[in-house]
Formats: sequence, C-alpha cells, structure tokens
Amino acid sequence: MFKHITILQAAELPEKTDRELKEAFTVIGLPKGEAEAAGVLAEHGAAIRGMAVRHAHIDARMLEKLPALEIISSYSAGLDGIDVEAAASRGVSIHNTSKILAQDVADLAVALSISATRGLMRGHDFVRNGNWGRQSFPLGRSLRSLNTGIVGLGHIGSAIAARMGAMGAMGAPVAYFGPRRKPVDHLYIDSIDDLAEWADLLIVTCPASPETIGLIGSSVLEKLGPRGFLVNISRGTIVNEPALIAALAKDGIAGAALDVFEKEPVVPDALRNDPRVVLSPHMGSGTQETRQQMGDRLVEALVTHFSAR
Repeated sequence: MFKHITILQAAELPEKTDRELKEAFTVIGLPKGEAEAAGVLAEHGAAIRGMAVRHAHIDARMLEKLPALEIISSYSAGLDGIDVEAAASRGVSIHNTSKILAQDVADLAVALSISATRGLMRGHDFVRNGNWGRQSFPLGRSLRSLNTGIVGLGHIGSAIAARMGAMGAMGAPVAYFGPRRKPVDHLYIDSIDDLAEWADLLIVTCPASPETIGLIGSSVLEKLGPRGFLVNISRGTIVNEPALIAALAKDGIAGAALDVFEKEPVVPDALRNDPRVVLSPHMGSGTQETRQQMGDRLVEALVTHFSAR
C-alpha cells in the first residue's frame, strides 16, 4: 500500500499489528542497543517518514537524525518518553491511544478503589488463612460516601468520573484538578492541595510531564489525611514513592492502590508488604480486546496520515 514509505518501528507490537504494519509500509526496526540503534539511524534516518512507538525515548537529538519524519504513532496512552515540544516545532504530528484504552483503565481504577476502601485483598487473605469465624473482619468504607478527587480530567479521568459520579454507578461526589476548567458539571478545584484536602479518595489519571512528576508528594498526602485513600493508574513518577511510604508508615493515609510505579517492575518492599496497599502490574489497558484496538489505531493513524498526502 505504502511500500515507498519507510517507518521506524520502536515497539514490540501484537502479532496482527506487526503484520499489518509490515504489509502496509517498509518497516525498519530500531535495535535496543545504543550503538546498534545509532547505526540504524545513521543508515536510514534520512528516509524515515513515520515512527511506530510504545515506550521509546524520542528527544530533540534523535529528531535531528530523522529530517523527513512526519508522524509518530504511539501504541500507548502516555507521551512522557517523547519531547512533544521538539516534535511540534518540527511539524511532526503525534497520535496516541488514550481514548481507546480509557474505558478499561477506568474499570480498573474503580476496581482498585473498591479494593482499597473495602479491604478486598485483606478479606481474601482473611478467609484463605482460616481467620473467618475466629476473628472479626474490620469494616470498610462506602465508596458512594467518599468525596472522589480526580487528578486530570482527560479521556481516562472523564471515564472514571462517569462511573464514580452522581449519575454513575457509584453516586459519589466528584471534583477534579487540572491545568484548566473543563465544560463539565463536576466541581473544579484549581489547587492540587485543595483537592486533596476536599477528597477522601484521590485518583491520579494525569499524564507524566515536567509539571506533574512528583506532584503527589508529602504536602498532598498530608492534606489527604489519615482517612484518605490514594489510587494511581497513570504513571508511577507522578507519585513521590518515598513520601507515600513515609505517609503510610505514620498512618498519614488510610491506604493506597497502585497500578504503576516509579521504577517498574521494581516495587519497594515497604509497598509490597503493606496490607493497606493494593498492587497490580501496570495492567490498566491489559485486556485482549483493548490491546488489539490500540494496535489497530497505531496502524490506522499512519495509514490515514499518508493517505492524505
């Protein structure tokens, strides 16, 4: 279809997506080794017009080696590995899959919220360890009674708000924080500290950027307080892990549920061993259906772009 167009593939993709990409374009893989990657860019960089990426690091220096680049199509929702400003200054368009994966990630956010506030993992261990009938299991919190603060109201945050809010399944009060007010009915709070002070449950959904890395630190956790819960389904770098560990150690918050971590797949022992913390392995978009749709969207963005040329 577009065999005269060269695409640089810097991603491991589903089999169907990999096949369709190679059927449509001339594809060159980017090796993981630094020296090998430099060799591929030196040999083919001038011909590359598109990129298929997942968690690749694309900075201004790399873009200089790709003078013909027109489009970056990302398999993931996050763009934290891409220098968006440098790409924009070069006229390179960027496409991601945040809209496609929003529903599954929102489902997981609600599941983690229920797990943390009702103690589902502790209940599982309570039964498995034979304590049921010999001890009383502590009462949890009703999700619908908790002020739910959402950090970032993009595709994913909006899908969570739809589930958690007054018109959704949970019927909880919802407010959000972000760089700007959105045309929605939910309460907007223009300070992350103020949102945390208002919230009983704080759900992090914003993208990682210089402005958001470390955003959830000691001050925010202190405002959230000893009866508050933290859920993070966005990027691990947005939550200051040492600050979270310190808050848990002094009972500064009630619990946390985390799908993402600062140095994945490494998870600090203090989080792994705390029964108040629910953990999952960065599985927000991890369903067969959504992962394939993400792959389809990656190829579609490239095909649509070059079809218009």
